[in-house]
Amino acid sequence: MFSTIFLTAQLLRLCLRFSVLCGLLALQNFHEGARIVMTELMEFAGNLARQAGKVLADKLTKQNRVYYKGSIDLVTEADKMSEELILAQISRRYPEHGILSEESAAKNEQAIIRWIIDPLDGTTNYAHGFPFFCVSIALEKEGTVVLGVIYDPTRDDLFTATCAGGAYLNGQKLKVSSESDLSHSLLATGFPYDIRVSADNNLDFFNAMAVRVQAIRRAGAAALDLAYLAASRFDGFWELKLKPWDTAAGCLMVTEAGGLISDLAGGKWNLDSPVLVASNGLIHDQMINVLHNKD
Repeated sequence: MFSTIFLTAQLLRLCLRFSVLCGLLALQNFHEGARIVMTELMEFAGNLARQAGKVLADKLTKQNRVYYKGSIDLVTEADKMSEELILAQISRRYPEHGILSEESAAKNEQAIIRWIIDPLDGTTNYAHGFPFFCVSIALEKEGTVVLGVIYDPTRDDLFTATCAGGAYLNGQKLKVSSESDLSHSLLATGFPYDIRVSADNNLDFFNAMAVRVQAIRRAGAAALDLAYLAASRFDGFWELKLKPWDTAAGCLMVTEAGGLISDLAGGKWNLDSPVLVASNGLIHDQMINVLHNKD
């Protein structure tokens, strides 16, 4: 009887070990499968951004119709051509995915996976031939941005990031700057399209910050500003009245490069937050303090 109990216990231990081993193998296979899927998505998004960027680059030197959505808010023929290319390929490859794009109505709004697109960030620059613009593509899953691509066709700079996978520029890993003194920092910002009619136009924040930092750049493409912050070309960034397509890819790049993002109060930021403060993390509290005490 004792030997029977002993053998039964041994068998149970073997079964338990086998079950744990199977679970570990299944988990390993799951993570490997997820890695492969993310690699495929990144390859798709990167190629798509390059194709759209080529459309923009080719159109830049040719006749390009400009349409006004407001007194200074405009859209070009190139915006629409870039967007049509991006939306068509996403819809063909991933018809079940949702899409949020600057120039079109949202698609499949109940989908748990959503692409967030700016087919041309820096439209005013582009319309004037000023070479600071980009294509921005992000992938969001259940409220979390898991992939981001920003492509600057004038410099052939491809910025990429994946959640918990780091941020890269043309394959080279990115890290935010190590500047810890706001007075030695180079910042970036922008102004909203309603600057002529709204008092909430960032001029007060700009004036307060300008005398406390080394310099501020207003280049006119928020997504590229954020990519530059991830690449340590800027030390900090803030802006008002932003949209998800302005920030989705860029914010992932900043955090994956070791930076920090928040709302104006220093609290948690999300895609629907209209105000963004981003930095290398070391000057973040200093930025928030200036913005809070602008008067």
